[in-house]
Amino acid sequence: MKLSKRRALLLAFCITALCSLLVTVPLLTPPEPDLHTAIAKAIDFLEDRNEPYALLWLDVIHRRFGITEFADALQRYDQLLSEHPEEESLLRVFRRIADYNNPLQAEDLQAVTLPSDIIIVHALYCDRLGLPVDYPRMLDREAGQGGYHLTHVLLAWIWVQENGCELALPDWSIDELYSANAAIINNDPKTVNDLKLEAAAFLYLAGQGDLVDDSFVERVIASQNGDGSWGSSSNEQEAEYLHWHSTILGLLLLLHVESPADSYPPVLDSASP
Repeated sequence: MKLSKRRALLLAFCITALCSLLVTVPLLTPPEPDLHTAIAKAIDFLEDRNEPYALLWLDVIHRRFGITEFADALQRYDQLLSEHPEEESLLRVFRRIADYNNPLQAEDLQAVTLPSDIIIVHALYCDRLGLPVDYPRMLDREAGQGGYHLTHVLLAWIWVQENGCELALPDWSIDELYSANAAIINNDPKTVNDLKLEAAAFLYLAGQGDLVDDSFVERVIASQNGDGSWGSSSNEQEAEYLHWHSTILGLLLLLHVESPADSYPPVLDSASP
């Protein structure tokens, strides 16, 4: 059956329009998020943050990965320390993360009251002050509570090792500690939250990144907020905390994925140059 000239022209126009649409749609579709872009966006988001504990972790990132945007993190932390005398003792305690020779006053440790903070502070200063006799029991109690208590036990273990302190583990092995932290992530690797980011980042800090499900890393990249952050909450104060905390953890995780190595500079500033 022959087409009329008018119908033939109309058909040709429709085909041309369809072809144009097929070419245009991919151009309008935003590119898939990728590792390097996610890292760059997170660095941009964190560069001007001034939360004290965020600055300590930015110093860790600078020393471990050479991120120059964070080179002045400790200097900025010290400025905040001088501006907040009501928090001076607690800020001075944790400052040792970034300065091996950090000065500590006798009363400073009394400012540490949260059990999950107490165990990491013991680890932070174990080469100076030793570990309590009941420290293994303290770790066991904290690990048994799961959640952030468990991830903090892993961080304490990392710091005990970096400070060269001897520690007899409770009634579980270090591999069980690693596995328990990995389970936080891998029981549901398709969802991302602050606790999972902490478990993943700390596993990488411990040299156990192979335990983190690859699909979780992919989901972390895909779930990044438009401003480069991770984390959200309907509570304004909680949202502010999660933004910097989750973003630092997400960045730590992705930097390890981007730059795999057999060893890295320690988390804690060390005595050796």
